[in-house]
Amino acid sequence: MGILAGKVVAITGAGRGVGREIALLCANEGAAVVVNDLGTSGEGEGSDLSPAQETVQDIVNTGGKAIANGASVSDPAGAASIIEDAIKVFGRIDAVVNNAGILRDRIWHKMSHEDWNAVVDVHLNGCFNVSKAATPYFRDQGSGSFIHFTSTSGLIGNIGQANYSAAKLGIVGLSQSIALDMARAGVRSNCIAPFAWSRMTASIPASTPAEQERVERLKTMSADKIAPLVAFLASDAASEVTNQIFGVRKNEIVLFSKPRPIRSMTKVEGWTPQSIADELLPSFKPSFARADERSGDVFPYDPI
Repeated sequence: MGILAGKVVAITGAGRGVGREIALLCANEGAAVVVNDLGTSGEGEGSDLSPAQETVQDIVNTGGKAIANGASVSDPAGAASIIEDAIKVFGRIDAVVNNAGILRDRIWHKMSHEDWNAVVDVHLNGCFNVSKAATPYFRDQGSGSFIHFTSTSGLIGNIGQANYSAAKLGIVGLSQSIALDMARAGVRSNCIAPFAWSRMTASIPASTPAEQERVERLKTMSADKIAPLVAFLASDAASEVTNQIFGVRKNEIVLFSKPRPIRSMTKVEGWTPQSIADELLPSFKPSFARADERSGDVFPYDPI
């Protein structure tokens, strides 16, 4: 009897990497799992059901319960089929893990509309589509947990990832609104920013010594380290946890703050552009965030 005994969990992007590790652990903790994976390349091209089927087979081989779903989360009907499969086969849905993603990293001035739309469709719209499909069931049963994957690329920033960063920070806004809107129905919504070496993070450029050091640090952080927090958030043990942003960095779990006012200055007669330059700027400047800051600056120490 694990922490998820009797639960049904749907996990998107669960054929490989972080999603696969989440599926394996949730099944080991007693959940029946819908393993969704379209099976695309890292940039979202093609499709292949075999990664999802392999994850399902590995779960079944150890006595667990799982089914494969090969739908695209960016298609509302496909996203709905993930939840429909859970209801049809297992009779209920208790948690949704929005993990599916692709990358089309481009420096800003070279990013196309296609690159932008493809990434936003999978990450942000996909998160909306699957969550929307599960909401009526969560609302009717008076319980449910949404676990959305964000990224420090959105929370902190990164180079060459305007599409991914915008989508991932958008997911935070979506999660917060879901948590507020669904609280009276007993439904929770939280975000996780994972640090882990996977097919997606393998695309991070490593052309400078600093970037190479960052990649080597990432390689020490395995995907299985993310799964325990997901399983906890999907369980009844997390019944009081909602509207939060977590990070997992190997054996370290981080609770992120949200944007809140840090400085304020009032001019009773009103501001002019020149008075802002002369008075407000010198006051605020010591509290400005670093303009070139990335996650490696926020987490400069080796993973624990």
